[in-house]
Amino acid sequence: MAAHAAAPARRQARRQFSTHGWALPVIIGISYGLYAPVIARRGGPLAWSQFWLGLISAVVLAVAIHVLVRYGRRMRREVRAVAWGALAGIAIGFLVGLSDHSVFSSSMVGLIVGLATFAFVFYAFYTHEDAVGHPAPY
Repeated sequence: MAAHAAAPARRQARRQFSTHGWALPVIIGISYGLYAPVIARRGGPLAWSQFWLGLISAVVLAVAIHVLVRYGRRMRREVRAVAWGALAGIAIGFLVGLSDHSVFSSSMVGLIVGLATFAFVFYAFYTHEDAVGHPAPY
């Protein structure tokens, strides 16, 4: 009986690769990557530079979102809210910067979006997590 009870303790839990956490980041990344060249080309024909701009921006945003979703629970909720706000502000500020707006206006739009995202995400984390950072029991 003792040998049977000890058998599960000897098994090593293998972590299998799952694509479950990539669906939403990839969809958002593709959307962002398709929209960035549209802004950059300003109605002209698509060039290779705009293709690479869209591809790189899509990959960077998708990976950043995936990393925040996957490893964000290890951070305190304040730091995680700042990270989400910074990511949203940088992403929107970059898109505004691709248009003919000034650096100041794209920075201000990015700052406003980043602060709004920080406030929303911090409120969501504060009301749904306990002080340790784990989801609140319902």
